[in-house]
Amino acid sequence: MPPPSSSPVIKVEGLLMRFGERLIQAHIDFSLQPGQIFAVMGGSGSGKSTLLKHLVGLLAPAGGRVLYGTGNEFTDYWASDDATRQQLRRRVGMLFQSAALWTSMNVLDNVCLPLTLQPEPLSAPDQRARAMEVLQWVGLADAAQRMPAQLSGGMKKRVGLARAIVAEPALLFLDEPSAGLDPIASKRLDELILDIRERTGAAMLLVSHELPSLIDLADDGIFFDAQSKRPIAHGAPRTLCDNAHPTVRAFMRRESIPAQGNAGPSQVSLPPSGGGL
Repeated sequence: MPPPSSSPVIKVEGLLMRFGERLIQAHIDFSLQPGQIFAVMGGSGSGKSTLLKHLVGLLAPAGGRVLYGTGNEFTDYWASDDATRQQLRRRVGMLFQSAALWTSMNVLDNVCLPLTLQPEPLSAPDQRARAMEVLQWVGLADAAQRMPAQLSGGMKKRVGLARAIVAEPALLFLDEPSAGLDPIASKRLDELILDIRERTGAAMLLVSHELPSLIDLADDGIFFDAQSKRPIAHGAPRTLCDNAHPTVRAFMRRESIPAQGNAGPSQVSLPPSGGGL
């Protein structure tokens, strides 16, 4: 965990998520410090992937703010112009659930790709040297010339992680990193994520259903409730098994979630639709 005096890399304030008139989640507030791993938890359909889209610039929220920190200053992503948004996105790396490797490129070229998109890119030899360095970190330097079709699922995830960190981002988004992996490969990826955190000091936001990964990795987190349409718990996953809320407690213990009646959007106090941006 970073020291309490650290300035957040990203802050989310009063975020409101909708698809048209359908409310997804409201009243979302959290921040990430450098070196922190923050988990977004909740059942299927609770809005975890939608939150990621709002944070990385793929989908505008219905309200609230996404603030990117640089030093002690913050920039409101969705209130910024396109040029500023592009600059902010360069501070972010992302590991996609599917790894999302370019199938026409070998491993080395996939990892080099973010370096080619920098405003002042390194020379081609320096790009390859940097890519080989991070491939060494993830244990795949000897696979640099392989094509994605020649890789196992775990290897693809490690290449995706190398690509996410090669440009030294301050913030990493990890979307279901262990999805589709066997327990051994999943554990190895968890250990690699912790190693990358130690090497880079990057803040990481983790979306996952894998309870062992959540407990092993995350320092803090937020729990989305699909019924009340708002976060109902905040804390490290390892501390939430005894949470007072029955939905959180059941989820963390892999038990059936008890019926709570209908807590629909009408029971959540919201700002006007479309406001806050």
